[in-house]
Amino acid sequence: MGKILKADKMLTGSAEKFGDKIVLILRLIDVKTESIEKTSVVEYLDQQDEIQYMVQISIQKLLDLETDDNMVDLLVNYERPITSPKTKVKLNGPRMGATSTFGPAAARLQAPKDEGGYNAYPVTSMFGYQYEVQYLSSGEFQALVEFVGAINGLESGTVVPSLSFLNGFRFNSSGWELGIGPTFRITQRAKGYYDNQGKWHLASDMPENEDYPIQNELDSRGHIELSTGLIIALGKTFHSGYLNVPVNLYVSPRKEGTVVGLSFGFNVAKKPVK
Repeated sequence: MGKILKADKMLTGSAEKFGDKIVLILRLIDVKTESIEKTSVVEYLDQQDEIQYMVQISIQKLLDLETDDNMVDLLVNYERPITSPKTKVKLNGPRMGATSTFGPAAARLQAPKDEGGYNAYPVTSMFGYQYEVQYLSSGEFQALVEFVGAINGLESGTVVPSLSFLNGFRFNSSGWELGIGPTFRITQRAKGYYDNQGKWHLASDMPENEDYPIQNELDSRGHIELSTGLIIALGKTFHSGYLNVPVNLYVSPRKEGTVVGLSFGFNVAKKPVK
């Protein structure tokens, strides 16, 4: 046909509906050499009313002409990356570890119970469970929200429950992750003061001729209240076959005493169930 028309080039192609896509294939044929010079294959969203714009974009791509980026973004179908148990990590499972408290809070933990302390170690155990919700997953990258419930201080005869919410991201191939969010703890506190020797007393025990600054500190004789804070966590997941072992280092900065902790857990990668 090209030779009959004495044309240098001929353009042929097809548009096919495939599932929720329209696949547009164009071929530029060199009449003299009787060979296909260029081919363009573009998958579009199934918007048949815009077929003319699709043809326009495909011709521009075939001839290396500039395209309208906004039009391309609206019409071209971008495939989602394939995800599988190997590329999409889900680390729901038990957690255990230890936390270390610094500053005035550590002193209150170690103080005798008759002074309102807990007679505890500054390093305490942690047992909990992590549940996570992924709201973005794109190949190597995951964005997620983690919920971690835990109890601390069992070795000292004290139960300190906590609940943390972390918003973070994870790189699936390397296993590194970073998260930040609020943490909530149930603690006992009381109003009191430190004397000139640095000893803690309840506010009700202050002599009438003294006027020390009143503070709200940890005290086993006090009332139960909700304590809030910020937690920042950095972690890495180690893999052994289908076994995942997440290890996390976290810090909760507080004016009364910073808490630093290390936790680890395990779970087995499972095939997703519809």
